[in-house]
Amino acid sequence: MQHQDLSREKLLKTELKNLHDEGCRDLELLALIEESIKRSLSGEEYERLWRKIDAANQNLLKDEKEPSDLESIQNSSPGLSQPLPQANQSRLEDKIYGAWLARCAGCTLGKPVEGWPREKIRQYLQAAESYPLRSYIPAMAQFPEGLALWKNYTETTLGNITGMVRDDDIDYTVLGLKALETYGRDFSPLHIGRLWLENLPYNSIFTAEVIAYRNLINELEPPQTAFFRNPYREFIGAQIRGDMWGYVNPGNPHKAAEMAFRDACVSHTKNGIYGEMWAAACIAAAFVVDDPREIIRAGLAEIPADCRLAWAIRNTMEWCGQASTWEEVYDRIIAAYPEMSSIHVINNTCLIVMGLLMGKGIFRDTLCITLMGGMDTDCTCATAGSMLGAMLGADRLPAEWVDPLNDQLQSMVNGFGLSRISDLARRTRNFIS
Repeated sequence: MQHQDLSREKLLKTELKNLHDEGCRDLELLALIEESIKRSLSGEEYERLWRKIDAANQNLLKDEKEPSDLESIQNSSPGLSQPLPQANQSRLEDKIYGAWLARCAGCTLGKPVEGWPREKIRQYLQAAESYPLRSYIPAMAQFPEGLALWKNYTETTLGNITGMVRDDDIDYTVLGLKALETYGRDFSPLHIGRLWLENLPYNSIFTAEVIAYRNLINELEPPQTAFFRNPYREFIGAQIRGDMWGYVNPGNPHKAAEMAFRDACVSHTKNGIYGEMWAAACIAAAFVVDDPREIIRAGLAEIPADCRLAWAIRNTMEWCGQASTWEEVYDRIIAAYPEMSSIHVINNTCLIVMGLLMGKGIFRDTLCITLMGGMDTDCTCATAGSMLGAMLGADRLPAEWVDPLNDQLQSMVNGFGLSRISDLARRTRNFIS
C-alpha cells in the first residue's frame, strides 16, 4: 500500500517546484523532470532520473546563503543585538501552561478548515454569519455545496469541543516532551528518529516526515534522512515540531533554536530547518517579551539573514506596518508567493507573522486573523497560539478559548493517550535548566 505522499508523480512535481525555488539552473534536468511527469517511467528510468536529481541537490546544498549545518547557520545569523530579560521564575509554570493551552486552542481552531484557501474560508464564514471570525468556527446544520468542513468538525467547532482531539501537530509537541524525558536536553537527531519509529504510525505522518521515516527504515542517519530524495524538505513539517524547544528555554532563543536544529535536521533542509528554529526562538522570547514585533525579531536573529525565509518575514513585517487591514497584508503575501504550496514553510510563516502583528497581541484577533488567511491553518494557528500563550500565560487567556479544552488532549504517542494538559506543562517545567 503506497503512502499518499510517495506517488512518483507527486514526488517529481514537488521536486521540480523546489528545484526552481532553490535556484537550480540545470535547464536540461528541469526539462527532463517535466517530461518525465507526463509519461510512465520504468523502474530503471525512474532511478536514473533520481540520480541526476541527487547530483543537482548536492550542488544546491553548497549554497552559502542557505546552509543546512548548524555551524554555518549560526555563522550566517545576526544574533540578538542585546540579551533578553531573564524569565520570571514565579510565572514560569503559568506561562508554560498557557503556551500548551493556546497551542491546543489554535490547532483546534484550524482543524475544520485545514488546507482551505482564504476565499473558501470567507465564503463559509459568511454563510455561517460569522465573518469576520471572533470565536471557534461554528458548524452549520447543512453545509453549502463545496463548503463542507473536514469530518473532525463534530469535535472541533464552536459548542462541540470537549478537549484537544488527536492531531499530528500536537503529537510532535508531546513527542518533544518524550524526547526530553527519555534522553534529556542533550538528545541527538538520531534519538528523535528512533522515537518516530517507536511512536508514530507510518500512515499518520506526512510529506518530509514520511520521507525521513522511510530513510530511517532503510538505515540512513540524520542528516542524510533529510537530504535523500526528499522533495518536501522545505515544507512546514519541521516548524510544527519546534514548540517544545521554546517551552524549555524561556528567554533563551539561541538555545531554543539550537535544540530545534537537532530536531529539524532529521527531515528538513535549508528553510525547512530555519522555520523550526525561528518558531522555537520566537516562543522562547515570548516568555520574556510582550511585543509581538520583538518576538518575531528574536526569531529572525537565529536564522541566516539572507535566506528566503528571513526575507519573507522581514517583508511581511514591513507590509504589516504599512497596512490598515490584515487583508492588505494577505494580498501582498499571495502576490509574492502565488505558486507556492499551501504547506510550504515560507508562505505559512508569513501568515503567522501577519496574525501576530495585525492581531496586536490580542489572543482572539491573533488566532482568527491567522485562521482567515487560510493554508495550513491547524499548524499556523497552533504556532501563533504557542507564542501568545507564552507571552500572556494561562491566567490571561480568554475562558471561551481554553475552557472548552477541559484541560485534556489526545495523542497517539505511546504512554500519553488521553493526557491532562496541565500535567504535560508541569512535566515540561522539569527540563528548564
